[in-house]
Amino acid sequence: MKTFFRSGAVLAGIVMFAAIAPASAQTVASINGVDISRNVFDFYSEERAQKPLADVTQEERDFILDELIGIYALSTQPRASELSEDPTFQAKVEIQFRAALAQAVASDWLRSNPATEEEIQVVYAEQSKLAPPLQFKARHILVETQAAAIDLISQLDGGASFEELAATHSTGPSGANGGDLGWFAPNQMVPPFSAAVAALEDGAYSSEPVQTEFGWHVILREDSRENAPPPLENVRDTIKAQVEAAKFQSYLESIRQPAPAASDSP
Repeated sequence: MKTFFRSGAVLAGIVMFAAIAPASAQTVASINGVDISRNVFDFYSEERAQKPLADVTQEERDFILDELIGIYALSTQPRASELSEDPTFQAKVEIQFRAALAQAVASDWLRSNPATEEEIQVVYAEQSKLAPPLQFKARHILVETQAAAIDLISQLDGGASFEELAATHSTGPSGANGGDLGWFAPNQMVPPFSAAVAALEDGAYSSEPVQTEFGWHVILREDSRENAPPPLENVRDTIKAQVEAAKFQSYLESIRQPAPAASDSP
């Protein structure tokens, strides 16, 4: 079948919405005595095309209307009335209805209770305090065995170039760049690696191999600097989403009814 759209599980839901559409809504088609309202058509068009209604082309609209006519034709057959009485089908429709209504209520609540500037500032300050105090600039040589790492350290002790050894022996993707990892905060690396880098002085390399889940490392800490938190504007949207998610979770917990007693549980 020709299609312009991404697939979506909206067919059962659209039948439900048709049943509750306002009687005064403009009708775009009538199938077996049941109207397809403009509200239903517009909603379904945006869902199927996955774009604003104004951007849906006439060709896409024609396809959507044809698809809706098929849905309504099937759902108005005599057998459909019988199937609608099936408890499993009714449960499915109930869940879809409740989920859609819950989403509408949640969206409405969030619009009325956005994160305030004060709340965003508080979370930003808290997260800034948790940021590691330093960033490091480092190189590493990754090998598969401890023995190979020990041999590399011996070569470094003898005056070998760290970059050349990394380019020749490292199995990691940074090997081609002399093991260069650039600047990073400790929490961006796995804990054993971060701890080893933090324990080094600038310009020093690890005297013992460092094991991580990736293998054995020889690490050179080239430099360090203060780890300033990112500007608020760079993380505002993320923090705003975190604040609103936390507020909504608190609201949701506040409206839940007490759990039934154990003997009454399903």
